Amino acid sequence: MQGLESTAIDFVRSLFDTLGWAGVVLAMVIESACIPLPSEVIMPLAGWMLVAEHHLGWQGILLASFWGAIGNLIGSTIAYAVGAWGGRPLIERYGRYILITRKDLNRADEWFSKRGEITTFVSRLLPVIRTFISFPAGVARMNYVRFATFSFAGAFLWCIPLTIIGYQLGPKWDDFRQKARFLDYPIVAIVLALIAWYVWHKVGELREEARQDAEAEEQHQTLSTPK
Repeated sequence: MQGLESTAIDFVRSLFDTLGWAGVVLAMVIESACIPLPSEVIMPLAGWMLVAEHHLGWQGILLASFWGAIGNLIGSTIAYAVGAWGGRPLIERYGRYILITRKDLNRADEWFSKRGEITTFVSRLLPVIRTFISFPAGVARMNYVRFATFSFAGAFLWCIPLTIIGYQLGPKWDDFRQKARFLDYPIVAIVLALIAWYVWHKVGELREEARQDAEAEEQHQTLSTPK
Protein backbone atom coordinates (compact mmCIF):
# COMPACT_ATOMS: atom_id res chain seq x y z
CA MET A 1 0.00 0.00 0.00
CA GLN A 2 2.81 2.39 0.91
CA GLY A 3 4.52 1.68 -2.42
CA LEU A 4 1.37 2.48 -4.37
CA GLU A 5 0.91 5.71 -2.46
CA SER A 6 4.53 6.72 -3.06
CA THR A 7 4.09 6.08 -6.78
CA ALA A 8 0.94 8.21 -6.85
CA ILE A 9 2.67 11.04 -4.96
CA ASP A 10 5.67 11.00 -7.31
CA PHE A 11 3.37 11.05 -10.34
CA VAL A 12 1.33 13.98 -9.02
CA ARG A 13 4.45 15.94 -8.08
CA SER A 14 5.82 15.50 -11.60
CA LEU A 15 2.52 16.72 -13.06
CA PHE A 16 2.60 19.85 -10.91
CA ASP A 17 6.24 20.54 -11.69
CA THR A 18 5.57 20.23 -15.42
CA LEU A 19 2.05 21.62 -15.88
CA GLY A 20 1.26 23.76 -12.83
CA TRP A 21 -2.49 24.36 -12.49
CA ALA A 22 -3.18 22.24 -15.57
CA GLY A 23 -1.61 19.38 -13.62
CA VAL A 24 -4.29 19.75 -10.95
CA VAL A 25 -6.98 19.54 -13.62
CA LEU A 26 -5.41 16.52 -15.31
CA ALA A 27 -4.84 14.66 -12.04
CA MET A 28 -8.45 15.22 -10.95
CA VAL A 29 -9.71 14.15 -14.39
CA ILE A 30 -7.87 10.87 -13.88
CA GLU A 31 -9.27 10.46 -10.36
CA SER A 32 -12.85 11.23 -11.39
CA ALA A 33 -12.79 8.91 -14.41
CA CYS A 34 -12.78 5.91 -12.01
CA ILE A 35 -8.97 5.52 -12.09
CA PRO A 36 -7.44 5.08 -8.61
CA LEU A 37 -5.46 8.31 -8.21
CA PRO A 38 -6.89 9.67 -4.95
CA SER A 39 -7.80 13.32 -4.50
CA GLU A 40 -6.59 12.87 -0.91
CA VAL A 41 -3.10 12.93 -2.45
CA ILE A 42 -3.72 15.37 -5.31
CA MET A 43 -5.22 18.33 -3.48
CA PRO A 44 -2.95 18.42 -0.39
CA LEU A 45 0.05 18.35 -2.72
CA ALA A 46 -1.52 21.21 -4.70
CA GLY A 47 -1.96 23.14 -1.45
CA TRP A 48 1.71 22.61 -0.65
CA MET A 49 3.47 22.89 -4.03
CA LEU A 50 1.23 25.35 -5.89
CA VAL A 51 -0.18 27.50 -3.08
CA ALA A 52 2.11 27.53 -0.04
CA GLU A 53 5.38 27.52 -1.99
CA HIS A 54 4.16 30.44 -4.12
CA HIS A 55 2.74 32.34 -1.11
CA LEU A 56 -0.75 32.60 -2.66
CA GLY A 57 -2.72 32.42 0.59
CA TRP A 58 -6.50 31.99 0.60
CA GLN A 59 -6.87 33.08 -2.99
CA GLY A 60 -4.54 30.27 -3.99
CA ILE A 61 -6.49 27.77 -1.89
CA LEU A 62 -9.73 28.73 -3.62
CA LEU A 63 -8.04 28.73 -7.02
CA ALA A 64 -6.59 25.26 -6.46
CA SER A 65 -10.00 24.01 -5.30
CA PHE A 66 -11.65 25.57 -8.36
CA TRP A 67 -9.27 23.81 -10.76
CA GLY A 68 -9.65 20.59 -8.80
CA ALA A 69 -13.42 20.82 -9.18
CA ILE A 70 -13.05 21.54 -12.91
CA GLY A 71 -10.93 18.42 -13.32
CA ASN A 72 -13.44 16.46 -11.27
CA LEU A 73 -16.25 17.65 -13.53
CA ILE A 74 -14.38 16.71 -16.72
CA GLY A 75 -13.55 13.22 -15.45
CA SER A 76 -17.06 12.75 -14.09
CA THR A 77 -18.51 13.77 -17.44
CA ILE A 78 -16.43 11.09 -19.15
CA ALA A 79 -17.70 8.42 -16.75
CA TYR A 80 -21.26 9.77 -17.05
CA ALA A 81 -21.08 9.63 -20.86
CA VAL A 82 -19.85 6.03 -20.83
CA GLY A 83 -22.76 5.08 -18.59
CA ALA A 84 -25.33 7.01 -20.63
CA TRP A 85 -24.25 5.86 -24.11
CA GLY A 86 -23.43 2.22 -23.56
CA GLY A 87 -23.67 1.35 -19.91
CA ARG A 88 -27.16 -0.05 -19.53
CA PRO A 89 -27.18 -2.52 -22.46
CA LEU A 90 -23.76 -3.80 -21.43
CA ILE A 91 -24.76 -4.10 -17.78
CA GLU A 92 -28.02 -5.87 -18.65
CA ARG A 93 -26.02 -8.39 -20.67
CA TYR A 94 -22.88 -8.78 -18.59
CA GLY A 95 -23.75 -7.19 -15.25
CA ARG A 96 -24.03 -10.51 -13.45
CA TYR A 97 -20.30 -11.00 -13.93
CA ILE A 98 -19.64 -7.91 -11.80
CA LEU A 99 -22.50 -8.67 -9.38
CA ILE A 100 -25.02 -6.17 -10.79
CA THR A 101 -28.64 -7.33 -11.08
CA ARG A 102 -31.63 -5.97 -12.98
CA LYS A 103 -33.01 -4.93 -9.62
CA ASP A 104 -29.93 -2.76 -9.10
CA LEU A 105 -30.55 -1.00 -12.42
CA ASN A 106 -34.20 -0.39 -11.61
CA ARG A 107 -33.31 0.93 -8.17
CA ALA A 108 -30.69 3.24 -9.65
CA ASP A 109 -33.17 4.62 -12.21
CA GLU A 110 -35.74 5.34 -9.50
CA TRP A 111 -33.17 6.75 -7.08
CA PHE A 112 -31.59 9.18 -9.53
CA SER A 113 -34.97 10.33 -10.87
CA LYS A 114 -36.11 11.24 -7.36
CA ARG A 115 -32.90 12.09 -5.47
CA GLY A 116 -30.26 12.57 -8.15
CA GLU A 117 -29.22 16.07 -7.11
CA ILE A 118 -28.64 15.38 -3.42
CA THR A 119 -27.06 12.00 -4.19
CA THR A 120 -24.57 13.55 -6.61
CA PHE A 121 -23.75 16.43 -4.26
CA VAL A 122 -23.30 14.31 -1.11
CA SER A 123 -21.34 11.59 -2.92
CA ARG A 124 -18.72 14.18 -3.90
CA LEU A 125 -18.02 14.67 -0.21
CA LEU A 126 -17.42 10.97 0.50
CA PRO A 127 -14.16 9.09 -0.06
CA VAL A 128 -14.20 6.29 -2.68
CA ILE A 129 -17.91 6.71 -3.46
CA ARG A 130 -17.23 10.12 -5.02
CA THR A 131 -15.08 8.49 -7.68
CA PHE A 132 -17.66 5.98 -8.87
CA ILE A 133 -21.00 7.82 -8.68
CA SER A 134 -20.82 9.27 -12.20
CA PHE A 135 -21.19 6.01 -14.11
CA PRO A 136 -24.47 4.95 -12.46
CA ALA A 137 -25.76 8.52 -12.85
CA GLY A 138 -25.12 8.18 -16.57
CA VAL A 139 -26.73 4.74 -16.75
CA ALA A 140 -29.81 6.22 -15.07
CA ARG A 141 -29.73 9.13 -17.56
CA MET A 142 -29.86 11.78 -14.84
CA ASN A 143 -30.30 15.27 -16.29
CA TYR A 144 -26.75 16.29 -17.22
CA VAL A 145 -27.04 19.98 -16.32
CA ARG A 146 -28.16 19.10 -12.80
CA PHE A 147 -25.53 16.38 -12.59
CA ALA A 148 -22.77 18.80 -13.62
CA THR A 149 -23.95 21.57 -11.30
CA PHE A 150 -24.11 19.42 -8.18
CA SER A 151 -20.92 17.53 -9.09
CA PHE A 152 -18.95 20.76 -9.36
CA ALA A 153 -20.41 22.19 -6.14
CA GLY A 154 -19.68 19.04 -4.13
CA ALA A 155 -16.20 18.64 -5.61
CA PHE A 156 -15.31 22.26 -4.88
CA LEU A 157 -16.27 21.87 -1.21
CA TRP A 158 -14.37 18.58 -1.04
CA CYS A 159 -11.19 20.14 -2.46
CA ILE A 160 -11.04 23.12 -0.09
CA PRO A 161 -10.18 21.29 3.18
CA LEU A 162 -7.76 18.95 1.39
CA THR A 163 -5.97 21.94 -0.11
CA ILE A 164 -5.86 23.65 3.30
CA ILE A 165 -4.23 20.54 4.82
CA GLY A 166 -1.45 20.67 2.24
CA TYR A 167 -1.12 24.43 2.62
CA GLN A 168 -0.80 24.21 6.39
CA LEU A 169 1.45 21.14 6.57
CA GLY A 170 3.68 21.98 3.63
CA PRO A 171 6.93 19.98 3.84
CA LYS A 172 5.55 18.23 6.94
CA TRP A 173 3.11 16.33 4.72
CA ASP A 174 5.36 13.27 4.53
CA ASP A 175 5.79 13.24 8.32
CA PHE A 176 2.04 13.54 8.77
CA ARG A 177 1.41 10.55 6.48
CA GLN A 178 3.95 8.47 8.35
CA LYS A 179 2.28 9.24 11.68
CA ALA A 180 -1.20 8.60 10.28
CA ARG A 181 -0.24 5.41 8.49
CA PHE A 182 -1.36 3.23 11.41
CA LEU A 183 -4.92 4.12 10.39
CA ASP A 184 -4.50 2.50 6.97
CA TYR A 185 -4.81 -1.07 8.23
CA PRO A 186 -8.10 -0.79 10.13
CA ILE A 187 -9.54 1.19 7.21
CA VAL A 188 -8.49 -1.55 4.78
CA ALA A 189 -9.94 -4.21 7.11
CA ILE A 190 -13.29 -2.40 7.24
CA VAL A 191 -13.34 -1.98 3.46
CA LEU A 192 -12.55 -5.67 2.92
CA ALA A 193 -15.30 -6.69 5.35
CA LEU A 194 -17.80 -4.49 3.51
CA ILE A 195 -16.71 -5.95 0.17
CA ALA A 196 -17.14 -9.50 1.50
CA TRP A 197 -20.64 -8.70 2.77
CA TYR A 198 -21.54 -7.06 -0.54
CA VAL A 199 -20.33 -10.05 -2.59
CA TRP A 200 -22.24 -12.50 -0.37
CA HIS A 201 -25.40 -10.41 -0.61
CA LYS A 202 -25.18 -9.92 -4.41
CA VAL A 203 -24.47 -13.61 -5.10
CA GLY A 204 -27.72 -14.43 -3.29
CA GLU A 205 -29.62 -11.89 -5.39
CA LEU A 206 -28.11 -13.22 -8.63
CA ARG A 207 -29.07 -16.80 -7.73
CA GLU A 208 -32.63 -15.71 -7.01
CA GLU A 209 -32.77 -13.80 -10.29
CA ALA A 210 -31.46 -16.83 -12.19
CA ARG A 211 -34.09 -19.04 -10.52
CA GLN A 212 -36.87 -16.64 -11.51
CA ASP A 213 -35.58 -16.52 -15.10
CA ALA A 214 -35.51 -20.31 -15.27
CA GLU A 215 -39.07 -20.55 -13.96
CA ALA A 216 -40.25 -17.92 -16.44
CA GLU A 217 -38.55 -19.75 -19.32
CA GLU A 218 -40.06 -23.07 -18.25
CA GLN A 219 -43.52 -21.51 -18.01
CA HIS A 220 -43.10 -19.92 -21.45
CA GLN A 221 -42.12 -23.23 -23.00
CA THR A 222 -45.07 -24.95 -21.34
CA LEU A 223 -47.55 -22.39 -22.70
CA SER A 224 -46.01 -22.41 -26.18
CA THR A 225 -45.98 -26.22 -26.52
CA PRO A 226 -48.96 -27.35 -28.64
CA LYS A 227 -51.35 -29.76 -26.95
